[in-house]
Amino acid sequence: MTPLFAFLTPTTAVIVGIIALLLFGSRIPSVMRSLGQGVTEFKKGMKEIEDQTDEEETKVAK
Repeated sequence: MTPLFAFLTPTTAVIVGIIALLLFGSRIPSVMRSLGQGVTEFKKGMKEIEDQTDEEETKVAK
């Protein structure tokens, strides 16, 4: 039994990538922008949680 992606040679991967770029090329900037905004929101949320945790530790230490 062969693996699922055994047919995916480097040449095939390049060809598939070029076809995907031609089909979805106009959407890539908006997808990347949305991805960047999502990462930024995630980082903001993590920073808020860290700040809350630091404040609670400071209150407990007093």
